[in-house]
Amino acid sequence: MADGNSFIYFDKFVTASQLIMEKKFFTTFFCMAILCFQSYGQEKKWTLKECVEYALQHNISIKQSELDLKLNEISRKDALGNFLPTANASINHSWNIGLNPDPITGIQQQQTTMFSNAGLSTSVDIYKGLQNQAQFRKAKMTIVAGQYQLQKMQEDTALNVANAFLQILFNKENLKVQQQQLKVDLEQAERSKELLEGGAIPKGDLLDIEATVAADRQRVIQAENQLLISKLSLAQLLQLQNFQTFDIADEEYPMENEILLQTPEAIYNKAKSFRVEMKLALANLDVAGQDVKIARGAYQPTLRGFYSLDTRVLYSDYIDYITPTGGGAPQPVFRSQPPLLDQVWNNKGHAFGFQLSIPILNGFATRNNVERSKVAFERSKLALSQQELDLERNVYTAYTDALGALRSYEAAVSAAKARAEALSYAKDRYEVGLINVFDMNQAQGLSVNAQSEVLRTKYDYIFRVKILELYFGIPIFQKL
Repeated sequence: MADGNSFIYFDKFVTASQLIMEKKFFTTFFCMAILCFQSYGQEKKWTLKECVEYALQHNISIKQSELDLKLNEISRKDALGNFLPTANASINHSWNIGLNPDPITGIQQQQTTMFSNAGLSTSVDIYKGLQNQAQFRKAKMTIVAGQYQLQKMQEDTALNVANAFLQILFNKENLKVQQQQLKVDLEQAERSKELLEGGAIPKGDLLDIEATVAADRQRVIQAENQLLISKLSLAQLLQLQNFQTFDIADEEYPMENEILLQTPEAIYNKAKSFRVEMKLALANLDVAGQDVKIARGAYQPTLRGFYSLDTRVLYSDYIDYITPTGGGAPQPVFRSQPPLLDQVWNNKGHAFGFQLSIPILNGFATRNNVERSKVAFERSKLALSQQELDLERNVYTAYTDALGALRSYEAAVSAAKARAEALSYAKDRYEVGLINVFDMNQAQGLSVNAQSEVLRTKYDYIFRVKILELYFGIPIFQKL
């Protein structure tokens, strides 16, 4: 009996153990699933190339430029349609009640008639002062200009994305610097407590260190906020909704770059041959030239050919007058309406010919249009010349900025090394009591500022190089 109870208790113990193990298993599995889901949600880190490509597909300004390009394509179809003949068909049905001319005999009489008219007409431009040809060429050039405008918008968007991307990288590095500085100051605070207990420093020094730690915490919070805001800016530029989970990949960019081995003249000459700003200015100049030809075409006569076909159908009986064989007055004869198809065939009529229009005087409208188009053409020529000057200035400015940013970065690196050595020396002197806490905090602040300046000049240099590479034909998302 005791053995049986032992088995019962053992079975209950095994069942309870199994329940506990199953609960632990499901709890562990659930936690692992949550961790996997969170890691999957955070796994996506956008590279610069992915950001640029996504922005090119979803940016609102680019979509508007694409719609403008579609409108230019529709205008090209309109210009092509000017070469085609026009054709129109018409039909009407009417009732005439009272004294009306008979539609067959033309005699006035009291009657109610019902009849239909149908017609087909067509015309075509034979000569129109070559305006249609110029209009078609202008439409094709407008499409080319629209493509260049779209490309310009894409490059500007890519440059803005690169700037926002590098800003996030800067804020990430700056946050690391502030966190590292907070860690150092916390260690210094612990060391100061030990020195205070040993009587090596006064209590005021410990209070100054604690105040420094509090300031470091504030700077860490500010760095975290700046990082969040920079992520928000890039997420909005990409048209993303969840910017809270948005993050970018930590890409490294070497500071050496072959683009600075080029001369500004070489970069300008290459940029002049392919830059979209120059192509857009040239396309606008071609469009203005076609406008001049279109306006001058209005001086010339126009020649059109036309053809029309019409017929009519009567839906009532009528009286016909027939002259007797032996002569005499016509005698009225009552007739019923002919068959529909017979009327359509017998009552048909044709008209065709040419229409020549010669402009003589229209209040100087044609002349003024020509003058306006000439002025617009001269404006386009000046815009092309100005674009060449702007491109040259932008290239030389970008080159000078990139070179200056590199030198600033090198100087900042040297200054940061010197400040780091000065801080180490100040810490050693502080621990032996040769300087006070104020001097040490000053050396420490100068070291932190030097590190921040290194980061600022580094990413400023990277962005300046990106601009210079863009003028040299290198894609914005390509690494240095």
